[in-house]
Amino acid sequence: MPLPLAQALATAFKCYVAVGVVFALAFAWRGAGAVDPAAKRTSLGFRLLILPGSAALWPWMLAKWRRASRAAPGTAPDR
Repeated sequence: MPLPLAQALATAFKCYVAVGVVFALAFAWRGAGAVDPAAKRTSLGFRLLILPGSAALWPWMLAKWRRASRAAPGTAPDR
């Protein structure tokens, strides 16, 4: 693999991870409760447990959060 290509891939991965970490913090704090009403009153331990997964899968979790925020109050979001 040529060095410029490897550097570009590494930079893209770093950007993905950075956005994922920022998103995961916001999602664990606010988004989890919007996606799943049972997660509204969860402990700090639960929120810490979902951080790695939501950071790694942030595009999918963002889509779920956006769908849940557009759903009418009191209805379950599409899964």
